[in-house]
Amino acid sequence: MRNRILLGTAALAAAAVTALTALPASAAGTVLTYGSAGGSAVAVGDVLTANLASGTYATLYSTAAGGSGVKCSSSAFNATVTANPSAPGTAVETLNTQTFGGCSAVGVPGVTGVSSVTVNNLTYTNNVSDASGDPVTLSAGSAGPIQTTIVLRTLLGTVTCVYQASPASLSGVASNAAQTLSFTNQSFTRSSGPATCFSAGYFTAAYGPIQDSSQSGSPAVYVN
Repeated sequence: MRNRILLGTAALAAAAVTALTALPASAAGTVLTYGSAGGSAVAVGDVLTANLASGTYATLYSTAAGGSGVKCSSSAFNATVTANPSAPGTAVETLNTQTFGGCSAVGVPGVTGVSSVTVNNLTYTNNVSDASGDPVTLSAGSAGPIQTTIVLRTLLGTVTCVYQASPASLSGVASNAAQTLSFTNQSFTRSSGPATCFSAGYFTAAYGPIQDSSQSGSPAVYVN
């Protein structure tokens, strides 16, 4: 009987070891990896970069359904990783730059074009969680609220429109399917500017693939 108990215990132990070794690499890895899910850990200090996902626009429209506003054919960001803990957890990045180009006005009365779209008050803090759905939260830094200044061209000259995030942070989602970071209908309100400026804005953009430009070949980044 004693031998049977010992044999049974050994079998359970072997099964436990097998189960542990069969767990995905991400279970013992960090929140952010590069090359693949559960791949090499993204190092603190690495710089992540991304452009708009192919075939998409960054938009700031007056309603969540569309309406009037501004759309841009190009946009890019640059962020530095400041924390990348073991999964499960939340990685932290500092958004250093975010640029927009190829912007045009859509249905804004009296507006003939867009001179510039500028993100103000950088740096921002970006929290990337590996919780269900891989939620992302972009928050203001010490320089001031999340803010964008848009200069519109009109027949009478240029007008400057300033929009601030309302609420104060933006919510997004990361996806390993195409290594993207997406924001959908994130609310902004006009903080200054004439009536020519639409009174509210809803920001939508998808960036990807996100790449670790500090590593050779700029491999794609995954959330585990």
